[in-house]
Amino acid sequence: MELQNPDASPEETNPNNTEANELSNNDNAFESRIDLAPLQEAVEAIKKEVAKLIVGQNEMVELLIISILTNGHSLIEGVPGVAKTISAKLLAKTLDIDFSRIQFTPDLMPSDILGTSIFNVKSNEFEYKKGPIFSNLILIDEINRAPAKTQAALFEVMAERQITMDGTEYKMKPPFLVFATQNPIEQEGTYRLPEAQLDRFLFKINVDYPNLEDEIKILVENHERQDEFDFNNVKPILNATQIIAFQELVKQVLVESHLLSYIAAIVHNTRTNANLYLGASPRASIAILNAAKANAAINGRDFVTPDDIKRCTKAILKHRLVLTPEREMEAFTVDKVVDQILETIEIPR
Repeated sequence: MELQNPDASPEETNPNNTEANELSNNDNAFESRIDLAPLQEAVEAIKKEVAKLIVGQNEMVELLIISILTNGHSLIEGVPGVAKTISAKLLAKTLDIDFSRIQFTPDLMPSDILGTSIFNVKSNEFEYKKGPIFSNLILIDEINRAPAKTQAALFEVMAERQITMDGTEYKMKPPFLVFATQNPIEQEGTYRLPEAQLDRFLFKINVDYPNLEDEIKILVENHERQDEFDFNNVKPILNATQIIAFQELVKQVLVESHLLSYIAAIVHNTRTNANLYLGASPRASIAILNAAKANAAINGRDFVTPDDIKRCTKAILKHRLVLTPEREMEAFTVDKVVDQILETIEIPR
């Protein structure tokens, strides 16, 4: 069931839904069902804190916030110097939670991430020393520089939020989020991320160059602060308890049955599309659903619209789809395929 917004456009309403129409006539029912005001205020406050040091990149910041609200991991891809790492660090500064940064290198071993067992001479026993993965928010810089063995160490912890060491399971303290960066241009000394690992990321966020106006603003602000980044000026907005509460709140956002069918149709089309060698899994369907809920929530709505679904779909699908060899040779892109799919599937009204 989807609640109708009295101020919504005709495209966002469904006149055939009698129950929704009855509820939409009662403003109090709409406003009191889920109180999204604190969540919206927190999101705006986070954006303002990040904007103290970062110019532009609004799309990346908003998608990372959606990622946090859906308890999902994000892969940030862009050329060097477009503020991928700094933006992720600033976002972490707005959260009063544990933060770890891991610089991936070709000689990095799984034990450097997960930890290792060390023999204690005094107790005559092995003791497990936890690695930097035991944190709330982990920033992995240049994830594609580590070998496959090290990348594989992330499989369990990203999917199940636990690790198994010497037969013992260790649960991650919630919230647990991984933000990873990678450079799409430089390929020397890098290792391609396997599809199984890419599928564990909610979003793949492409960071572009700033436009001319933003570039001028970057230079002006850099000159005024004399080329220094003072992270101490960024204040925390949310703690772990509040983040978990907002994640639970987002789960309550309404999604009408025909919108669930719309999501399923989009993902199913990727599996039968002639341009694609590999389509998206049910994990992608769930990711679109959860991200659409979060997008609706930060816009003050307790119900999902088709626009919420379309807004998040590309960042969710682009790293899960593989073009056919023929399409790759023709310089076709996954983004074009996703755009075609969204244009082909009829939007529910």
